[in-house]
Amino acid sequence: METIDPKDVKAGDEVFVIYNNPHTPTVANIRPAEVVQHPKDPNALALFIHETFHVIEDDDALFSSEEAAEKAFKDHYF
Repeated sequence: METIDPKDVKAGDEVFVIYNNPHTPTVANIRPAEVVQHPKDPNALALFIHETFHVIEDDDALFSSEEAAEKAFKDHYF
């Protein structure tokens, strides 16, 4: 699996994530996200996805390609 360590990303990187719909927990999709400077913490980075910021956590699964995210999605959910 081509995951990226969250400590290795920098602002401007594009990554792919398995995004769980917060309104429908049984729905998950693969989405591109941009790594950006956290808007409230100049020492932190965040993912910008669906017009919102998500603090990058150590256990977030970030993928270098959509194909890698799709494989992980299929391995995990099917």
